[in-house]
Amino acid sequence: MTALPLTYSPDVAEALAAGRPVVALESTIITHGMPWPQNLEMARKVEATIREGGAVPATIAVMGGQIHIGLTDETLTALAQTPPDQAMKLSRADLAVCVASGRTGATTVAATMICADLAGIRVFATGGIGGVHRGAETSFDISADLHELARTPVTVVAAGAKAILDLPKTWEVLETLGVPVIAYGQDALPAFWSRDSGLKAPLRMDTPAEIAAAAEMRARLGLGGGQLVANPIPVEAEIPRDQINPVIEQALAEAEAQGIAAKAVTPFLLSRIFELTEGRSLDSNIALVLNNARLAAAIAVAMD
Repeated sequence: MTALPLTYSPDVAEALAAGRPVVALESTIITHGMPWPQNLEMARKVEATIREGGAVPATIAVMGGQIHIGLTDETLTALAQTPPDQAMKLSRADLAVCVASGRTGATTVAATMICADLAGIRVFATGGIGGVHRGAETSFDISADLHELARTPVTVVAAGAKAILDLPKTWEVLETLGVPVIAYGQDALPAFWSRDSGLKAPLRMDTPAEIAAAAEMRARLGLGGGQLVANPIPVEAEIPRDQINPVIEQALAEAEAQGIAAKAVTPFLLSRIFELTEGRSLDSNIALVLNNARLAAAIAVAMD
């Protein structure tokens, strides 16, 4: 059997060999989520935050026929400068094609979970997961992230699902798939830019050690899949529901009027919401990603 097409950055390889905590990071937020050069600045800050928390960051991307588990500053800069139309947005369906064809690809939540698991990384920090899109009862537009959470044993720390989605349906699907959805430090499920979605969390945990213990117990019991930790955005960075919801509704209406669909929907909506909030949504996005990185590092340390 041939070796897996995995290339490790020196610090990630060293940490994994020594059994030190490592936190995976996605790369779609770099190529498709933020413009240059803010995307590079954000990526560096997130990696630094994980290091400050006692873990090693492993940003994951596909480049030159290899799945890169951790990026050097040179490769991170190159990825950040890649135009969105020249980087495939990778999920489970197209990961292998991207690697085999030698193209550049940025990993979504689903693809990052797959690659992290291949590399033996158990914790992953992101912004928000994908989920059930509004109108999915007719479009059937449901993110592969949800099924990946049900099958791949990685603990994912996010600020909930992206608020542009149908949140009640997203949580219902996760419940059906048997995915533990754990609100961190509060009873309400967060909604990305907002701390409270108006929905009660099915589970609550208040410490990284509890979350680490739950992941370990799932493995011992033979329960497949991962767990989702819904970490609320810091209070000072929050955009409350009553302020962000009308903006989301306007952006959704514009996307429908312009016939934007499939993988193009989320980038369009995030870009339009950025414009309508005069940049406030991006500032909040960066704050919640950093907050998730801090918690993920603490969970990874607690797993050791």
